[in-house]
Amino acid sequence: MTSNAPLTAGDVFAYADRQIDKAAAGLWPGAEVRLGQHTPSVTAYVRQVQVDGRALYAKVSLLGLSLVSVLRGTAGDWATVRASQAAYRGSPGTLLEREAKALAILGDEAGVLACPVAGYQRGVLFTEPVAGPTLADLLAKEPHRTGELMTRVVVELAGLQQPAVARAVDASAITERGIGSTFQRKFNGISGPTYLRQAGDAGEVLATVVGRLRHLRPAPAAGGQPVVYGDLKPDHAVFPDGPDGRPVFLDPGLARGRPQTDVAKLVSRTVLNLIASPPDLAAADATTAGFGVFADAMTADLGPDERAAWIKYLVVLWLMDTTNILSTYLTSPADLPLPEHADKITRQTKAVVTLLDRTTARLIAGTDPRTVWRLALTDAAKAADR
Repeated sequence: MTSNAPLTAGDVFAYADRQIDKAAAGLWPGAEVRLGQHTPSVTAYVRQVQVDGRALYAKVSLLGLSLVSVLRGTAGDWATVRASQAAYRGSPGTLLEREAKALAILGDEAGVLACPVAGYQRGVLFTEPVAGPTLADLLAKEPHRTGELMTRVVVELAGLQQPAVARAVDASAITERGIGSTFQRKFNGISGPTYLRQAGDAGEVLATVVGRLRHLRPAPAAGGQPVVYGDLKPDHAVFPDGPDGRPVFLDPGLARGRPQTDVAKLVSRTVLNLIASPPDLAAADATTAGFGVFADAMTADLGPDERAAWIKYLVVLWLMDTTNILSTYLTSPADLPLPEHADKITRQTKAVVTLLDRTTARLIAGTDPRTVWRLALTDAAKAADR
């Protein structure tokens, strides 16, 4: 293959399949390995696999980058990526090695129910499937329980603040999945404008939103920050025993972060779910009202001024996360299969961008954060009312 060979999803996927086969052969010599269905993703390559009839998921990360970034040529041409990946997967501390450690930390140190790891080798992480409805499924089915269920999910992670957990996380933090670090990486002053020009008609307004968010982003926190889950999407909490049982957590991004981080990602991704698959107005209103209950529970011990500051950065991180994922979807190469959810979101780009534009404008204007929060929730419900 020539050094300037273009990157295609087909080449990347075929390469990842070979890595899965080799890793499985190393972990389970002589086992019958059958590759199953590919799970569309913009981040890692994920595929169902059976090893001697045992159902597993296999995940491959290229250089710790998203598939969108790799296919857009961020890491060079295909020959360069393959050479870099060979060195990367043999080095200590790869992204998926740290994810395997994070899953162990959750179960062994933090007392959290986590997806079982079946094995890790050659840059491939094998995990066992977890059956049951996700938090996203439950919120869609029971919107009036939004505040309760979201609060329970975050409270379930209280064990992350134990000193032993913090030490373990500090040794293998997954900084790549942080909202702020992702935003800074995407929208830095060098490549950010070029990147946004690839976002199509939404690029101009997104550039304005990004400029405001860069101004609004919180300064580095003084002193130590708490341990956060880091990638607490509604699909990453599964309830095998139904809504009244304990959740099991998937795909952690354990790292230090602002206390609003996990709350912000839950709100961001749930709002996108509402816009992508809008329920009736009563259900949308119940869900956004639940966000208010959720935030109240998270700030119950704070005074009025502290709560206002907490809410401000909750909203900023929410909008950053939404900007991050929307821009990823909009700049995704045409040959990369997207999750059904992503296709729905891109069809509602105008509604999402309008929400981002209106809310960042209020924050920049100095509107009281609690008012901004209430208005943003109202706008989110309206965006879902189609």
